[in-house]
Amino acid sequence: MTVNDILNEISAATAIGKKRISAPEVLNEAYAYQKPSSFSRGLRLEFGNIGVLLISGTASIGSNGETLHVGDLRAQTQRTFENITGLLRSEGATWKDIVRTTCYLRDIDRDYAAFNEERTAFYASQGLDPLPASTGIEAKLCRPELLVEIEAIAIFRLDSGRAGYVVPRA
Repeated sequence: MTVNDILNEISAATAIGKKRISAPEVLNEAYAYQKPSSFSRGLRLEFGNIGVLLISGTASIGSNGETLHVGDLRAQTQRTFENITGLLRSEGATWKDIVRTTCYLRDIDRDYAAFNEERTAFYASQGLDPLPASTGIEAKLCRPELLVEIEAIAIFRLDSGRAGYVVPRA
């Protein structure tokens, strides 16, 4: 599918479908936190036969809302990828559908090399070619024990052969 194909599908859409993405088997919903937070783990947009997943900043959070792997950047990065994989899977998508990531590191000078090694190994395990466009940013994250957070955008064709397919509304 080329960029022009995607743009043509989007412009031909008569309605835009929107629904919340959820994968409670890997991480809880933000509104279920002890101190609830007001965001969706992600949104699924449907433009005709094109699906777009907007995945919110995701970190090393467990299925009960707990921070996992405190102090271990590599383990936090791996868990973050696991959580995003669960969100993708819940919508019938994979890492091969990811077109963009934004990666937030608490201390980019200290942690970028290790983060990049983990990301490179993960992307290789997924067989990604081309790699997603990406930006790395140093940021203060929402929990002091978090060292990495990643947000992602996936684009894919909706068809009956994909798990999680939802028939577009008329």
